[in-house]
Amino acid sequence: MENNQTIHKARALYYNFFANFFVLSPKMENYFELLRLLNILKDSALDDSSQSALNNISNLLDKDSNTALVQEFDDLFYNPTNKKIRLTASFYNEGVESGKKRVEMLDFVAKTKLRRDEKNFYEYEDSVGFIFSFMAELSNLIANGEKIYENTVHCVFAEILNGFVDDFAKEIYEYDKAKIYKELMVVLHSFIEFERLFLEVPKPLKKDRIVKKAEDNWGNISEEERNRREKNRALKALGPKY
Repeated sequence: MENNQTIHKARALYYNFFANFFVLSPKMENYFELLRLLNILKDSALDDSSQSALNNISNLLDKDSNTALVQEFDDLFYNPTNKKIRLTASFYNEGVESGKKRVEMLDFVAKTKLRRDEKNFYEYEDSVGFIFSFMAELSNLIANGEKIYENTVHCVFAEILNGFVDDFAKEIYEYDKAKIYKELMVVLHSFIEFERLFLEVPKPLKKDRIVKKAEDNWGNISEEERNRREKNRALKALGPKY
């Protein structure tokens, strides 16, 4: 029992650590909290590769300014002149933003006492920043005795995070503009492998990425809606008798 409580606290710490890299704040106290978490994890890394990556992150981050982190974050995820890495589970699952995975996350959130702070957090509920923050909060609640959330944590990992996190991490790791975040993906890989073992969730089978078809000019719609439109278009092409 006590051992599980310690594990849940450690899991909450890791999720909080990752959340701080994807929910950036202009407040320096938030950045200093990230550095504090980094120093804790450096002393108890999951394996040699994440230990090395944590040390590299520590060397890359300025101890007095978050400028380098904010600049790289913008370059990877928001700069319109660069290839942007998408941040939502729906995009990796369906090729669109705000799809089925966001709906599923909304359902999971509704089962808890936690809610998205809409004034300070503008990303969707299936964005990595929100997912990491949500899992951190729930893991911490479980560590403090609220076992009611164990099933929710398991479901969010198994049905949301597990399915896209490898592709997401690969996108960042292979991007030539990633330095700090490339090292972070090494740490994330080790942690996700631990989570799969701890939660007894297998690594998902590799599947082809769903992408928007350039020729249909329908924009970012769900795969279900795309299939419906293609079916209607095919029926019209057959003639009025259909």
